[in-house]
Amino acid sequence: MHDQIETVESGYEYLLAYAAQGKDTDETSGNAASEVRNRLSAMADAALSIASMLEDDNSTFKWVVVDDARKAHAAISLVLEQKGISSEMVDNLNASIHLRALLTDLFLLSEAKS
Repeated sequence: MHDQIETVESGYEYLLAYAAQGKDTDETSGNAASEVRNRLSAMADAALSIASMLEDDNSTFKWVVVDDARKAHAAISLVLEQKGISSEMVDNLNASIHLRALLTDLFLLSEAKS
């Protein structure tokens, strides 16, 4: 699960920088996916993977992480469905309670295992 946690954490750091750029869209010439889309896709996959790894665990807190991971995945998916991803949209995703809850859960989970 370490790789998935790293993907979410580093993706969030990238999104903070992207949000500060003031871009109207991520659309590029050609069919190549933009870097922000690649990062968001990886984060969405990691969130689902985290939920999947923990869903059979009977620990109460791990059920919270599963729920937050699914909600974060839904929020990220909404952004990915858009034709163009603006800095403002990413800024709103960064501020989303769902993504922040997952990040905080992962920090707490990592510290509890230390």
